[in-house]
Amino acid sequence: MMITIGTTQAQTWWFGVSGAGNLNYYRGTTQRLDKDYFVPAAFHKGTSFRPYGSLLIEYNTDKLFGFMLNAGYDGRGGEFDDVIAPCNCPATLETNLSYITVEPSLRINAGKSKFYFFAGPRVAFNLQKDYEYTQLKQPDRDGEFSAIDQTIFSGQVGAGYDYLISAPNSSTAVVLSPFVSFHPYFGQDPRTVESWSVSTVRTGIALKFGKGKTIPLTDNNVISVPTREVMFSVRAPKTVAQKRQFSETLPLLNYVFFNEGSAEIPSRYILLNPAQASSFSEEQLQKEETENMTVRSARQMNVYHNILNIIGDRLRSNPSAVISLSGASLDGPTEGKMFAENIKKYLVENFGIQESRITTMGRTKPLVPSEQVGGTKELTLLRTGDRRVDIVSSSPELLSEVGGDMMKPIQMTSIQQDPLDSHLIFNADGAEDIFKSWSVAVTDSKGMVQNYGPFTNNQESIPGRTILGNNPSGDYKVVMTGITKKGETVVKESTVSLNRQDDLIEKGFRYSILFDFNKTRTIASYENFLKNTVAPLVSDNSTVIIHGHTDIVGSEDYNYTLSKNRAQETQSLLNKVLKSSGKNNVKFETIGFGENLNNAPFENNSPEERFYNRTVVIDIIPTK
Repeated sequence: MMITIGTTQAQTWWFGVSGAGNLNYYRGTTQRLDKDYFVPAAFHKGTSFRPYGSLLIEYNTDKLFGFMLNAGYDGRGGEFDDVIAPCNCPATLETNLSYITVEPSLRINAGKSKFYFFAGPRVAFNLQKDYEYTQLKQPDRDGEFSAIDQTIFSGQVGAGYDYLISAPNSSTAVVLSPFVSFHPYFGQDPRTVESWSVSTVRTGIALKFGKGKTIPLTDNNVISVPTREVMFSVRAPKTVAQKRQFSETLPLLNYVFFNEGSAEIPSRYILLNPAQASSFSEEQLQKEETENMTVRSARQMNVYHNILNIIGDRLRSNPSAVISLSGASLDGPTEGKMFAENIKKYLVENFGIQESRITTMGRTKPLVPSEQVGGTKELTLLRTGDRRVDIVSSSPELLSEVGGDMMKPIQMTSIQQDPLDSHLIFNADGAEDIFKSWSVAVTDSKGMVQNYGPFTNNQESIPGRTILGNNPSGDYKVVMTGITKKGETVVKESTVSLNRQDDLIEKGFRYSILFDFNKTRTIASYENFLKNTVAPLVSDNSTVIIHGHTDIVGSEDYNYTLSKNRAQETQSLLNKVLKSSGKNNVKFETIGFGENLNNAPFENNSPEERFYNRTVVIDIIPTK
């Protein structure tokens, strides 16, 4: 495919501003402050950091030389090193010396790079010449230096780099230029008496705006760009397992959410009377899931809705542990504290926890709010998630070993129906850039066709048991048909063979990582968890399936990208940990599902479910 592009010439004239810091070095001698006052001990050395700011004009082309002109405020004041007067009295001297400076410079471009050098004179006009002198056992003295040279002629040399931060073909170009310069002491004696001199190192950044011409299109700037091809492949499982046993680590959110219009603990949280609480143990929630308990999310929500009983049991088992309850309500801190006080009351009266071990407070917004400043979309859902109590503790018996911001997780054994390693993964690399949409037709040996799609992402997942139906096995032809953004049709083919397995297959391991709203950077906080807990369970030749999910807040496209980034970042970190431990034969399958309701771990009807959907799930599949 041939395309023509217009390129923007290097801008000729630039206008802008700069800001910097002057690191000033004082050398020489000063003892006479003004015509009437000599200090008893001379000052010789000193340093200071003072501001610099300027307006700038620049002439620059693609050629070797250009021109720069800066005019602005130049701070050269500061502090001399303290001295001891003859009376054995410490003395200090500070100056507020500053100038209006004009600095024309020759710009020298470093070839085709954006790096440049500059050098030129400096003309400075004195603006301020104040001093402050203190001496122990003497009155402080303020005044103005005498014999100040009103005009200074000196020089500078420096270097910088131009970063274009606007679009290359924009009619207005914007450049950010960090720079550093050196102003030696030559000619920089601020006074006509004594030998005080100043050398300066200046470091700063300039913001420049320019307007240039677009080069007319000719045969010389017609570029041949090959059409990118979508690479299509199918990952098919060796066996389509109907169910798998997992040893699962369920993280516990340290939140209790409250209903609008009520400060009472919602009825969906499981509350025990004192007799029931006395016999409760969190181990009761960890027993193996029976085969008819097929809804993983329902069981996990049941575990989470026991959060107050779990906390009560842990506080009872660890007498030195303490907690803080921070309630948040948009109706004000008073209601927020009522939330916290009601939880405290339950733990004290039903589990017998001492009141002194539980502190409460009220806030308008929680410690980590979902509603961001300036946000305008889906505020009802976000505010529902912010109407809650945060449970905070520094006791390791309560806090998670994982990210440090959740309660210690629950260990449980569960049976997962239709495990993800039994899905077919359709990979259409490049589809998001090239296709308007694509779909898949799966045809068995009898000519029966199943159609899936349309899709818009690079990767999609279809359960293997959906394709097999009641058949024990099958051979299939897979045809991917994509429609490009220009309306062209692209067809790719592949084949797969599937075999059904109805028996419960060997135990795998599952871990979950939870995120606050719209955050991906928290992956780094899980590095020790991945290194010390997850990685040891990954053996050579095993498969690690990493899938990311989000709640329904936000656009579908954004959530898909967010979940994919979370999953890929997790894979990158875990892969680094595995390689450092000598495990190099691990196969990763990483996918982002976004808010896809067919693959979401939970529903999105309650704030608890939405928070648990902000997750990356790690499934470790054994070798056999």
